[in-house]
Amino acid sequence: MVRLCRKSVVAAAAATLLASASSLAIGVARADTLDGALILAYQNNPSLNAQRAGTRATDENVPQALAGYRPKVTITATGGEQSLSTTTKVPSTTGGSAWTTSSGYNSPFAVGLTMTQTLFNGFQTANRTRQAEAQVFASRATLASTVQLILLNAATAYMNLLRDEAILDLQRRNVEVLQEQLRQTRDRFNVGEVTRTDVAQAESSLASGRSQVLTAESNYASSQATYRQVIGVNPGKLAPGTPVDRFSPKTLPAAVALGIGTNPSVAAAQYNVDVAMRQVKVAEGALLPNLSVQGSVNKSFLGVGVLSTMESYNASLLGTLTIPVYQGGSEYSLIRQAKETLGQTRLNLDVTRDTVRQNVVQAWGQLEAAKANIEATQASVQAAEIALNGVREEARVGQRTTFDVLTAQQTLVNARVSVVTAQHDRVVASYSLLAAVGRLSPEVLGLRVPVYRPQVHYEQVRDAWAGTRNPDGR
Repeated sequence: MVRLCRKSVVAAAAATLLASASSLAIGVARADTLDGALILAYQNNPSLNAQRAGTRATDENVPQALAGYRPKVTITATGGEQSLSTTTKVPSTTGGSAWTTSSGYNSPFAVGLTMTQTLFNGFQTANRTRQAEAQVFASRATLASTVQLILLNAATAYMNLLRDEAILDLQRRNVEVLQEQLRQTRDRFNVGEVTRTDVAQAESSLASGRSQVLTAESNYASSQATYRQVIGVNPGKLAPGTPVDRFSPKTLPAAVALGIGTNPSVAAAQYNVDVAMRQVKVAEGALLPNLSVQGSVNKSFLGVGVLSTMESYNASLLGTLTIPVYQGGSEYSLIRQAKETLGQTRLNLDVTRDTVRQNVVQAWGQLEAAKANIEATQASVQAAEIALNGVREEARVGQRTTFDVLTAQQTLVNARVSVVTAQHDRVVASYSLLAAVGRLSPEVLGLRVPVYRPQVHYEQVRDAWAGTRNPDGR
């Protein structure tokens, strides 16, 4: 917990950012607490919901691959009207020949059923199924990465808004102080205690302070818009936020090891290697024989193209063995291409691990710096307050100028802004470290929200043989 400044102005600004954990309404999904904002972002963020839909779409790759094990059945029917006229030459009993013509109309109709079952296709179906399953796991890991990103963005947007609100309040208070300083300086000028230069300096400082208020208002409006984009609702009166250090490892080596082992980006890259490896097997399967069996049943009435056939029936059960010999060389090119892709994904896995390691070390350093910076900035505020009080007293007896007082006042304001920024950085850095090690999730944070479980939809569609309705999947 970050220690708040003792002075009233700094305390008001700091209280906007931090408070004890007991003051947070963790169990209520409201946007006026940090946990509430995280819950709303987890439930409603469109980018996260889009990734969930993409994961459900990837689940369908598995039943599509499993379809290679199942028979294919088709029913065909033909019918219509035909007009025929046939003239044939037939031998005559007298030794010559005669011509005979037959003509007529009929309505042929035929119906048939064909079933084809693949018995062996070079293990392509098995490898496609394993490849699809690896794609599902990779998609789930990508979804987990998206969850981390959205939660981190939500925490950052929340704390940015708190910071900018506190800075805006500080700048407005500073303008009030500068207005009073200008009034006192004018009064002293009227009685001849100071010069016109002192009045001009006070007016300049007031104008600068008002400019800083306008800048703070702009930053605050921008943070409000970002909050609305990430969280999905307009901000209300935001409660303080607290760091989440308790969920992170206690040492940097442990954090690096945890990040490399559990970060979902690394998991996604590992599954992508499996996907690429199976693609090599699928491509190699095109060089192996293919064995299938086909059964068919057909029934015809009034055969097509003849007038003499009233009815016919046939049934067959045939096996087909296909041995590829040479197909133009494309199958060999596909194998080489798949192997290069496999090598690329393995290199991408190394890159991802290095990136995760860098992010963990960087987040760790930022968190340690933020912790130290809070104490330094609070000490700076205390020193600036003492200095300002001393300069004001010395100015009353003529030992300091108005410029000295204004400079000390601005130094104090800057120090207070630094405290607010340091408190903001402290909270955001703790969330960044938790995301870098792969533990920024509703389960770890203890958010009271129904957790989206992608395996539910997967189990609903994996063994589905038919149907077009999308299951709920939640």
